[in-house]
Amino acid sequence: MLLFIGTPELIVVFLVILLIFGPEKIPEIARNLGRGIRMLRDATHNVKNEIMKESDEAWQEGKKLGEGIKKEFEELGKLTRVDDSLDDLGDKLKSFKGPVKRQ
Repeated sequence: MLLFIGTPELIVVFLVILLIFGPEKIPEIARNLGRGIRMLRDATHNVKNEIMKESDEAWQEGKKLGEGIKKEFEELGKLTRVDDSLDDLGDKLKSFKGPVKRQ
């Protein structure tokens, strides 16, 4: 069953096409129909390939962006550790009660 059409209905459709176009035109119609289906298949294949290519490029760009963000967070972590070390050093200097010699 093709598109909810049974065998008797298909036979009737083919007979009507044969009566309308004649036996000489049927091969030409079939060739043109085949070309049209091939062009449609090629077009959908090209669209699919283009979408896949674009999605791969977007994935790579997202990956690079993620790596950049990761590096920025690592740098921020280093700065935070330096800032914490400076705070600790400042606290130690504030609590230092030894003599200060000036020269």
